[in-house]
Amino acid sequence: MAFWTREKILEKPISLHRKGKDNVKRKKLLTSSILLILAALVFAGVTPLQAQRGKAAAKPLITVLNPAIESKMVDRIPLSPRLDTLEGKTLYMVDIGWGGPEAAYSVFEEIQGWFAQNMPSVKTVLKRKKGPYSQDDPELWKEIAKNGNAALVGISG
Repeated sequence: MAFWTREKILEKPISLHRKGKDNVKRKKLLTSSILLILAALVFAGVTPLQAQRGKAAAKPLITVLNPAIESKMVDRIPLSPRLDTLEGKTLYMVDIGWGGPEAAYSVFEEIQGWFAQNMPSVKTVLKRKKGPYSQDDPELWKEIAKNGNAALVGISG
């Protein structure tokens, strides 16, 4: 003869009740997760097509630049060979104007003074490039190619 205790009688309903609570918790968690994902998609800009066709249809949302090279590389021109010496040569120092009118010029004047004191046979020519630093100055480059042996072109400061 089996004896049924109160715990035995109530055991089955309690376990069913716990399983029911677990199922409700799982459903709430699943629903919350789905709502969170949908909210994230909406805030990230993934909206229904009707919303996208509105004001954004005329302009793209963002512009992306492609870093890939679209054409072949240009032919490279090798650097000029180094001079064995600067003795008896003409050195052009060109201020390209980056950083203001006095940024590099004063440094080039110091370099010019150093050459006058330490290598007097080197003729130094101080020039300012015409226009902003990004603009070409073909006349200056022709003068340097014709009359100079070396050039310091750049900035300082």
